[in-house]
Amino acid sequence: MLLTALVLADTHLRDGDRKWLPPSVLEHLAAADVVLHAGDVVEPGALQRIRDATPAPVHAVLGNNDTRLDLPDHLELELAGVAVGLIHDSGPAAGRERRMRRRFPGCQVVVFGHSHIPIDAEGVDGQRLFNPGSPTVRRRQPVGTFGVLRLADGRLADHLILPVEPPPAPAGRGVGG
Repeated sequence: MLLTALVLADTHLRDGDRKWLPPSVLEHLAAADVVLHAGDVVEPGALQRIRDATPAPVHAVLGNNDTRLDLPDHLELELAGVAVGLIHDSGPAAGRERRMRRRFPGCQVVVFGHSHIPIDAEGVDGQRLFNPGSPTVRRRQPVGTFGVLRLADGRLADHLILPVEPPPAPAGRGVGG
């Protein structure tokens, strides 16, 4: 059986914000079998909005900006027979592969966030290191991003980092305006 996980991190959503997830993320959210959020949701109402937008279970970990959320600092889950680790900050890029292998020795996939930089890389002994970037706060990235993992029968069948669609261009005043 194929399981589709929507992977988010660093959404930085606040309760009552008009800012929300882009439509392409919402489409994947509605179709996901499980949602993994690697921290920095920011406020409890925003996490509840994500939960309300999907019939899927939502697993989230504490990010450095999640001061009002009661979440674990890391999780280990089994999804479709695949061991998945979830943490917000994987530390500096130098040594990340070995550090994540030590932190999550039994996990085939480690999902993390914090940097807002999308990463889909092989770590030590074939462990997949996966940072979806951020769909809402792209920082120095050209576009916002999110991730999709497809898992089946104890293996990672697919791993994708997808761009959010660009926002519509502001209406101009035309030539000579």
